[in-house]
Amino acid sequence: MNQLISVKNLLACLALSVLITACSSSRKSTSRVDGPPPSLSKPTPEKKPDNKNETVKAAPFNVPAFAREVKKPTYNIALFAPLFLDSVFANSNDIPGRTMPRYVLPGLEFYEGAQLALDSLQQQGYNLKVNVYDSKGRQSVASLINNKSLDATDLIIGSVNNPELKELADFAKRKEINFVSATLPNDAGISDNPFLFITNSTLKTNCEAIHNYIQEAFANKNIVLLRRNSAFETRLAADFKASYDKMSNPKKSRIREAIWNDGTTPEELSKYLLTDRPNIIIVTTLEEAGVKSILRKLAVANATYPMQIFGMPTWDVFKLKDPEFKNLQVFYPSPYFNEKSDNYSRYVNDYFRRTYRARPSDMAYKGFDLTYYFVRLLHNNGVYFNAAIASAPPVITRFNFQPVYIREGEQTPSYFENKNIFIIQKGDSVDVKMNRNQ
Repeated sequence: MNQLISVKNLLACLALSVLITACSSSRKSTSRVDGPPPSLSKPTPEKKPDNKNETVKAAPFNVPAFAREVKKPTYNIALFAPLFLDSVFANSNDIPGRTMPRYVLPGLEFYEGAQLALDSLQQQGYNLKVNVYDSKGRQSVASLINNKSLDATDLIIGSVNNPELKELADFAKRKEINFVSATLPNDAGISDNPFLFITNSTLKTNCEAIHNYIQEAFANKNIVLLRRNSAFETRLAADFKASYDKMSNPKKSRIREAIWNDGTTPEELSKYLLTDRPNIIIVTTLEEAGVKSILRKLAVANATYPMQIFGMPTWDVFKLKDPEFKNLQVFYPSPYFNEKSDNYSRYVNDYFRRTYRARPSDMAYKGFDLTYYFVRLLHNNGVYFNAAIASAPPVITRFNFQPVYIREGEQTPSYFENKNIFIIQKGDSVDVKMNRNQ
């Protein structure tokens, strides 16, 4: 994020001052922004909807609700983010020590980006009634559901973790409300909810994307999967094997598997490497200490064996500045990549610079991107916009929401998941997207 802590605190404080008045209240219009992002046209005028008029069509994805065209003059939106207001302001309205706790910042920045998107859309004529909820507040998600606070909602957007994700998903299914899980890369064990959208793709989807990229990008290669002897990494290895079995490419290369631990030597790893072709190394470790441990071992062999190393989505935040990592080619998958060169990104950046004298974080961009994307879908297509999701234009990043069928022969999706995965190479100063067609 690269801004000074004092600037981050200012951002947090300013956002909280707005948030306290906005939580769980209607927001008809605001003056926070000067209008829609520059160079972007307003939505095409359409016939005024009648909220009582529901046209019945064939059911997309075999979900009867999705066949109903339900358009309204005003849409009710519930936005959830982990703001921890009750913890921060437990004893007074002042921030303790005048320093915002770091654990508050991701949720706060997501909220601030989302609010900017909502304000921008309302400036364009969208009629929205927005309620903002603190998913880590004293009023729990369960209590909101029990007291029927969410019953009139047309769309739920949530940067939430467990158990809030499961609670909101169950509610959304019961009330037939589309629910966007914005940031958790997990399905929370949900297997029968076509009203759930998972934006931050699951590890299984990331593994499949890595495998497919490797098989298609390298003609002659030696693929080695390095995992530790744990149930979790064994499961990830099984996901790669499943991707291999599913792939129909007759030129695909088999995956050789090796188990490593802290005592494994570089010489032992070298037994799996070849000198006459690229060695494609897949590492299933997620945490930074383990990643750096295996990279140090591979770095010893790097001068002799040509290699390219592919890791997990968590690697995006790791700083591989140690001298021994200098010549390693390291890649990771991510469902989100922002080059910050499009009109929307410039608009968000300009607003944060002007208002807070700080650059927006990735969470702020994500909050803006997802909120703008789904609220625009809601406005243009009505409450059940699911059939239009495949053709929806991107805002900042490109999504590819596809129905996921957990059980074989299933006719109704278990949920919808973003299947667009970027393969990114870690660089000295900036990371580079490799799959240019996405």
